[in-house]
Amino acid sequence: MNTHQEPLKKAIKYTLNHREYFTNFLLDGRIPFTNALSENAIRPVALARKNFLLSDTPQGAEASALVFSIIETAKANGLDPYEYLVHIFRNLPNLDFHNKPELLESHMPWADMLPELCYAKKTSKEAEEGK
Repeated sequence: MNTHQEPLKKAIKYTLNHREYFTNFLLDGRIPFTNALSENAIRPVALARKNFLLSDTPQGAEASALVFSIIETAKANGLDPYEYLVHIFRNLPNLDFHNKPELLESHMPWADMLPELCYAKKTSKEAEEGK
């Protein structure tokens, strides 16, 4: 093969060597065909990375990652991220979760006991579709 074909040869070899990983979605219908949801969830981090003032340090980067994780998990659970953050910032300081970690469960984004205000408002189109 000439050198123009080397990248293609390398890609084909890689694909064949990792075939089982590329076909897992065929074995379990719960596995999405694409990784688009994950890619979209981290897009805000990738776009904002250059603007993070606190990410000069490992601690700043960790804090940024933690906040983005909370926000994206809130969105994935149908919450308004701003209202959810307000809720946890107001309520978590009053909890003795260091001694009783189970108290945190009712404040998780997937908890059924969150205040109605935390839930994202549906658009008129979503309301019509019954989402």
